[in-house]
Amino acid sequence: MADKYDVIVIGAGPGGMTAALYASRANLKVAMLDRGVYGGQMNNTAEVENYTGFKSILGPDLAEQMYQSSIQFGADFVYGNVEKVTVDEDGIKHVKTDSGELEAPAIVIATGSQYRKLGIPGEDEYSGKGVSYCAVCDGAFYRGKNVTTVGGGDSAVEESEYLAKLVNNVNIVHRRDQLRAQKILQDRAFANDKIGFTWNTIVTEIVGDGKKVTGVKTHNKETNEDRLVPTDGVFIYIGNVPMTEPFKDLGITDEQGWVITDDEMKTSVPGVFAVGDVRDKKLRQITTAVGDGGIAGQGVFSYIESLKD
Repeated sequence: MADKYDVIVIGAGPGGMTAALYASRANLKVAMLDRGVYGGQMNNTAEVENYTGFKSILGPDLAEQMYQSSIQFGADFVYGNVEKVTVDEDGIKHVKTDSGELEAPAIVIATGSQYRKLGIPGEDEYSGKGVSYCAVCDGAFYRGKNVTTVGGGDSAVEESEYLAKLVNNVNIVHRRDQLRAQKILQDRAFANDKIGFTWNTIVTEIVGDGKKVTGVKTHNKETNEDRLVPTDGVFIYIGNVPMTEPFKDLGITDEQGWVITDDEMKTSVPGVFAVGDVRDKKLRQITTAVGDGGIAGQGVFSYIESLKD
């Protein structure tokens, strides 16, 4: 038999935790569901410098503070991997997980996104053996070594700066001739003598000795030069893909899988809201996820009240 709630928040990142806080503070029975530890990608972030109220705070520390706030009004934290979400003829949302089923009149989708892969030879083979998507998680393994970062956005540059504190040298390989990261991040990277840049270049293969990464094959798009560049590790930051597979049959996503909402975080299905990085939006940050969560949490309360009329 399914566990019944007023609202199920699927995902316990900053957006999900804020939605749970607002909804439970409005005296709703709330389940905050996640397949892992609360905090989402904040747990993989070394320092957060752009969250109002803190000059600087470690990502895991901010996650812990948000979590304690999110459960203070009685929201339940539930472990589970969501397999499918359906809506019955009465508008009740059924959330099937690998450990059971939950149901509620309303849900908030806060599942976020995951790292996009290059899709090249050697990437999967050497994942965890020199290929990483998280400098905070794996950077310590490369103390005194040389590593390669792939990408040119905020994450690539921020994580390269973090790696530069640990490793001997960081080479940022970017397919364009200039970075896409915020200017303050670019300035820091350009001023760091342990960070170098390879422009107009793509990584075509990750090579190793069967046990660990030993290099990357690259192709320069301007000169057509192919090279084998020695490296001890490859850190990949080329964007994200939405984690929306369980919701694909609800008809609320675009062609890329991002959830489409209005300014009130409502999807096209009544009682289904979405917040944070899973949405079709331009800026994916902790601050914007928290803002989304507050709006959705209040919106859920209004929706539940409307069902009583």
